[in-house]
Amino acid sequence: MVKPADVDVVDAGKKGAPAGSPVMAACEEEVLLSVPGEGVERKLENVSRFPRHGWKVPLDHRFPEKRNQRIRPRIAQLPQLMPLFVRYLVYYMYTRAQGRKPWIDCITMMNGKQMYGVPLGGIGSGTIGRGFRGEFCRYQMVPGIYEYHTVMANQFIVTIRDPKGNTLYQKVLSVHSKSKKGLGSWDWGFSGADALYCGLYPRSWTVYNIKEQSIRLICRQISPVIPHNYKDSCLPVGMFVWNIENHNSEPRDVSISLTFKNGTGSSEDKNGECWSEVWERNLEEGKAKGVVLHQTIRSLNLRYCLAVREKPGVSASHCPGFNPTGPGDSVWNDLKMDGELESKEAPLIKTRKGEERAVAVCGKCSIGANKSGMVEIALAWDMPQIVFKSRGITHTRRYTRWFGDEQTAAQEIASYALDSYKRWEVEIENWQNPILQDKDLPDWFKSAIFNELYFISDGGSVWLEMTPSPNTPLPAYDTRPEYGRFAYLESHEYRMYNTYDVHFYASWALVMLWPELQKSLQYDMAQWTTSADLTPRTHLFRGNKGVRKLANAVPHDIGDPEDEPFVRVNAYQIHDISYWKDLNLKFVLQVYRDHTFFHDLDHLTHMWPVCRAVMDRCFAYDRDGDGLIENEGQADQTYDSWVMHGPSAYCCSLWVAALAVMVEMASELKDEAEEKKFAEALAKARVALQEKLWNGKYYKFDCCDAPHSHSIMADQLVGHWYLSLSGAGVEVFRRDCVKSVLELLYEYNVQRFNNGEMGAVNGMNPDGSIDRYTMQSEEMWVGVTYGLAATMIYEGMVEQGFKTAEGVYRTVYEKIGQGFETPEALYGEHKYRAIGYMRPLSIWSMYHAYLQQKRRKMAEACQKSYSNASSPVPSMGSEEGVNLVQDSSSDVSK
Repeated sequence: MVKPADVDVVDAGKKGAPAGSPVMAACEEEVLLSVPGEGVERKLENVSRFPRHGWKVPLDHRFPEKRNQRIRPRIAQLPQLMPLFVRYLVYYMYTRAQGRKPWIDCITMMNGKQMYGVPLGGIGSGTIGRGFRGEFCRYQMVPGIYEYHTVMANQFIVTIRDPKGNTLYQKVLSVHSKSKKGLGSWDWGFSGADALYCGLYPRSWTVYNIKEQSIRLICRQISPVIPHNYKDSCLPVGMFVWNIENHNSEPRDVSISLTFKNGTGSSEDKNGECWSEVWERNLEEGKAKGVVLHQTIRSLNLRYCLAVREKPGVSASHCPGFNPTGPGDSVWNDLKMDGELESKEAPLIKTRKGEERAVAVCGKCSIGANKSGMVEIALAWDMPQIVFKSRGITHTRRYTRWFGDEQTAAQEIASYALDSYKRWEVEIENWQNPILQDKDLPDWFKSAIFNELYFISDGGSVWLEMTPSPNTPLPAYDTRPEYGRFAYLESHEYRMYNTYDVHFYASWALVMLWPELQKSLQYDMAQWTTSADLTPRTHLFRGNKGVRKLANAVPHDIGDPEDEPFVRVNAYQIHDISYWKDLNLKFVLQVYRDHTFFHDLDHLTHMWPVCRAVMDRCFAYDRDGDGLIENEGQADQTYDSWVMHGPSAYCCSLWVAALAVMVEMASELKDEAEEKKFAEALAKARVALQEKLWNGKYYKFDCCDAPHSHSIMADQLVGHWYLSLSGAGVEVFRRDCVKSVLELLYEYNVQRFNNGEMGAVNGMNPDGSIDRYTMQSEEMWVGVTYGLAATMIYEGMVEQGFKTAEGVYRTVYEKIGQGFETPEALYGEHKYRAIGYMRPLSIWSMYHAYLQQKRRKMAEACQKSYSNASSPVPSMGSEEGVNLVQDSSSDVSK
């Protein structure tokens, strides 16, 4: 047991001690195990389910390094970028003049706030970002649009009273000082040194030690994000379960109140027309009592709903309205008087322009000496119908299938959460425990793999109902009418839905956890791939004229929420992406990978004609007939400022892998003509790959004569990554070459970049210097590093794989404070780019590779055991062999 005198928790927080360090462990030990008051120390039963693993910091934590996005290209990089900058500036001014936001705002880029924790809410129905210090601070109510406002009126308040009715203590559970915009009568400034935060998505815990009152509070935040659960996972709700420990020798009455105001902290909050109502519902245990705030945001109806459970030992009360810009004394004094709110009926008068309204709920429990109590509070929001900026189509959110009455949906969702959260936690723990309890997995990874999953809900995601058109009915096997339509942003800043070259990396999370969402997304992409949009436009990188989309070209994205996504695809306008070399190949590879998970022949049959069409289009990119596709001296792939000439390691890796899976799919579908065609193309491409790109140690960046063509690219085995993890039964990339590349990448791109403590830099010169030919070559991409680490793990370099990825986690979460808004790219020092990015979801491929590696070892052990016994060894083609080695699917929820 660590006594308070042994560790200075405040000093540890100020120094920014890493979460896994001995100092941070001691801080955690003190806050969790040191019972406040009179030196009494003992462990209580962990009723709060506080985890051993997760991202943990005291509330006064300071990160040791601060970075920003003020990136300045190097002088040598300017010639190819200056024309783009000029064209972008003209486009930016034109777009702003039309009252719209550009899909990427390169003029006023966001900088991370080093404050975020686990966000609140399910998938695709809006989210509320939370700070690890307790703030409600990042709102995504309007689909795809983020508003960064810390709303000071949204707070928890604790009130402690003795058996004689005296109020001993009342405080806002916020480390912030008194608000400048109101609520001046409230007592702010809880000591961050006396509190600890732990984030393990989709839950978080905050421990408050009120030492002078011998009271400890543990708030557990729960969002219903549950693999393979397609109902509860889409609900716009979060739970706050407060475990209250009384370490006094006499009883205490402890009240927990939640206050919440209308809006999202923007100027629109003062538009008026906001009103509130009180409500109550019977629950399976007790009764739900609460308040609903009705309002309109950007012409969209939105309701916030607060609810608290009333049951024996816990009383519930509410405040239907107060002025959050005033002193707040009516609420504060009301609580201080008796630990409860005066439950008046809601005023029916709507707010006038310039006014705001806040409401509150309170749960009060009586706790015996050395006993514990619990207060349960739900926060739900309801925006059932949405429109995007162009207002062309009204969409309905998926959760309305079960909660569709606009007048009562918010109340019903909150009540459902109070009844269901215990089941949610059981399902969450059944999913997470196999990973958390695996002693072979490093502790940092157990935090990273779940916390990076925040982007599934807090990536601007939308999950919508899809009603088939009577004129164009969908096939019976199309699952979109049943499971809905899903989309998420490339980044909080790069506002494009389902950016497909990036989703290629991130899709491992979907296919492993919510495979029906991946299937739905693929049906959407297949539908748009075969269509064309000949609307003319100018592309910004070269200024060339083109059209929005050509037929049989996989779209880059499905649109911008500031326009009309699902109708006008390809919001991206820097390059003519109909001629990108990676998008079609990534579609084919995902179709095959998904089939190894789904085992759905109908789905594969539906996708096959699209795969053939996009591959036939790719054959045209082999202009010299050598068997390899050529880049056209442009950044015509996901590295969209890194120009490639002729055959390139990245695109040819994808090409050869795509040819291989076309052979596999044709064989399964018994399409002999196509199987023969692609087998011949594969054989030719494999020979050319070795002749033109292999230099004896690695695959060259590309085939031009410039010095940068010899760059050692971190992502050169991207095709092998997909093939191997998909369980393809053929050797496409030579084993000796793969081994050589991985060893070289670890030595150069990992170990020689920031002392091996920041992942794998995208490009490294053969002399060991960073490739600074372009901005992207000197960046480290988080999602690419996770994919490379997965490849290493699969190939038996388990220690090196986890070490490669560990540097990313340590940097993002512990050094620069970018957790829960992980950027796309990190530079060696000072800078990062694109906060809140999709690609880091590729970390789930690491776990899949880890499972595959364990299966291979198990298979080898079984074969060794059989060979030493008298019984015959089963062949690898037998049922046992297929289950152990070749089946790539993994149900990680079990």
